Amino acid sequence: MKKLVILGGGESGVGAAILGKKEGYQVFLSDRGVLKDNYKRILDEHQIEYEFAHHTEAKIMSADLVVKSPGIPENVPLIMALKAKQIEVISEIEFASRFTESKIIAITGSNGKTTTTSLMYHIMKEAGLDVGLCGNIGKSFAQLVAEDPHEYYVIEISSFQLDDIRFFKPYIAIILNITPDHLDRYENNFDKYAHSKFRITENQTDKEYFVYNVDDEKINELIKELKIKANKTSFSMKDKKQKAYANEKIFEIKDNDNSFLMPIADLGLIGKHNVSNSLAAATAANILKIRKDVIKRSLSDFKSVEHRLENVLKIGGIEFINDSKATNVNATYFALESMKNPVIWIVGGTDKGNDYSELMPFVKKKVKAIVCLGVDNHKIIEAFSGVVEKITETKTMKDAVRAAYMYGEKGDTVLLSPACASFDLFTSYQDRGNQFKKEVKEL
Repeated sequence: MKKLVILGGGESGVGAAILGKKEGYQVFLSDRGVLKDNYKRILDEHQIEYEFAHHTEAKIMSADLVVKSPGIPENVPLIMALKAKQIEVISEIEFASRFTESKIIAITGSNGKTTTTSLMYHIMKEAGLDVGLCGNIGKSFAQLVAEDPHEYYVIEISSFQLDDIRFFKPYIAIILNITPDHLDRYENNFDKYAHSKFRITENQTDKEYFVYNVDDEKINELIKELKIKANKTSFSMKDKKQKAYANEKIFEIKDNDNSFLMPIADLGLIGKHNVSNSLAAATAANILKIRKDVIKRSLSDFKSVEHRLENVLKIGGIEFINDSKATNVNATYFALESMKNPVIWIVGGTDKGNDYSELMPFVKKKVKAIVCLGVDNHKIIEAFSGVVEKITETKTMKDAVRAAYMYGEKGDTVLLSPACASFDLFTSYQDRGNQFKKEVKEL
């Protein structure tokens, strides 16, 4: 019996363990950190051996195959030792893909992955297709393959997951955009990060499709550089000649069989970046030959995902918007770009080497007050002192929401779009967003 070792006991690790057991492997899961109680219970139910708070190296090194958590970098000694011994180390998406013949729609990008993946799933469900939603959103791909198989899977995929693929081959691969993020994992080299994203298409053939954003500078650069075998289909908000095109007023898919046009005002999602995300999903839906009336209806009635430009409440004429999922400057750029009213901006957290200068045009034009929410706010204060008159520091969500409310007046928007990770004051961006919603409701 072949030995499968899983490194990391989160959603993807536990999913891989379940699938490995089902496929006849002798499975051992090892997590150097804490294992959540619900994951322990699942592993016990499936009679899967596991350990936590340490790694038993001898057991790990006896593996025939290792599935590694995307959170574990390539350069840690344990991974390097496994590779030196020529033990195959793969990601959970690679592992799961080896046990399904279903069609995969895989979506990556620096920003907008969750929204676009959710929208794609929504369109396919509305079309009556048998589809599962997984990856960085919801359940792991492996667990669905093992316990709840579907004809189609829509998967949100990070660069970390793509780093450990070998044969993974989606039917439709989508790259939304590539902007600097997680560069600490790529030797601060933007090219390495971008190439990692493009691994989504490396195993595709002329029987598969590659959907990409032609307006993105880095994507265009790599399209020219790399030999892509898949059928390339692009979308744009600048080039009218593209089959999928949108501007401030119209949204258009041009196709011999399935063309349609709709007003931008009819889209369910707000903001220029979300128009681009909607173009990506509509392009993929068209490849799947989903009827245009279904695509149009789905684009119209889809609501934003939680913690991404999520309307919370209007209090005293002040709109409160939760964009806690904006954990980098680029995501906040899109949020500020989409704001129509004067903004009280709640920003801050764990800085990832942020350069706030690209936000300056929107901050000058739209932001009337800044509420810093973080342990160390000096970079934000330095960047915007003299640009925004009112800047205050807070250390709790309650204080941040109250300060923002005091600055606001009828017709304003309070926007939580932190541009930073959440781990200085919160357990996750979800925790941060949920606390924001709770404090707004208690005003």
